[in-house]
Amino acid sequence: MRILIWHVHGSWMTGFVQGPDEYLIPVLPDRGPDGRGRARTWDWPANARELTPAELAEADFDVVVLQRPEELALVQRWTGRRPGIDVPAVYVEHNAPEPHPVLSRHHLADREDIPVVHVTDFNALMWDSGRAPTTVVDHGVVDPGHLYIGSRARVAVVVNEPVRRGRMAGTDLVLGMAARVPLEVYGMGTAELARLEPSLDGFIHDLSQAELHRSIAHDRAYFHPYRWTSLGLSLIEAMMVGLPVLVVASTQAPVAVPAAAGVVSPDPQVLQVTARRWLADRDEAAERGRAARAHALATFGVERFLTDWQAVLKEVVR
Repeated sequence: MRILIWHVHGSWMTGFVQGPDEYLIPVLPDRGPDGRGRARTWDWPANARELTPAELAEADFDVVVLQRPEELALVQRWTGRRPGIDVPAVYVEHNAPEPHPVLSRHHLADREDIPVVHVTDFNALMWDSGRAPTTVVDHGVVDPGHLYIGSRARVAVVVNEPVRRGRMAGTDLVLGMAARVPLEVYGMGTAELARLEPSLDGFIHDLSQAELHRSIAHDRAYFHPYRWTSLGLSLIEAMMVGLPVLVVASTQAPVAVPAAAGVVSPDPQVLQVTARRWLADRDEAAERGRAARAHALATFGVERFLTDWQAVLKEVVR
């Protein structure tokens, strides 16, 4: 198949383009949200091709995979084809419902011609998807390898734009953990955290995916602070690297992390106490990390992800 798809979420897209199809990825000169093109910090295969809007207007494609509401209009404006009417389409819902956790109605809820693919069962449960056909395809992650060393007595956390996202991303929980446990913070737009918590100065990083995996491998454990998200791919990646995980018990996380792999709790003090124990006991941390990796490979392997997506896309095209 030839699939038109925007580069929206780099980690998710890295798994998606590992499939057997040809992926047509819009690109604009400014590489803004409507035309990021191929990733520049991930290694994507050659069958993921960049096309300008003018090239897309002349291109043949079998299906469009939508990920943002505005892409419905972009497809029609750039190609003259209406998703779900002139060309088969599916919509990937990456996000937990907003603005309300249970009363939010999906923007495709009144359409039956574009299936909505949720990335977690939690999302599918909480969104009001109305008449739209729905299914769930759990995340799939390319295995970075068992890189865990755990030599650094610090806890890693990955969060993008934490100051802007605030409580939803658990920024207050990150600051609370940092006041009691040495942290290593990774992600875009994290520099402002040092102003809020001086102990983080010198321990904040914005790295490429491969550099991130190599760096967190040296940290003793991983902290996932999110109150409201579908299921952070950084959590799955940390488990695959082999880190034990400390996870806020919210959204899909409680069913994504088994007891052997770490601690899932709504009580920040429980997570802080466990973090201090693992900082003092590298052997226990490594044992929990091995269990985390085994579970992540079995549950979130990219092969299962691609098989599930092939089934969805072939049914839509058929």
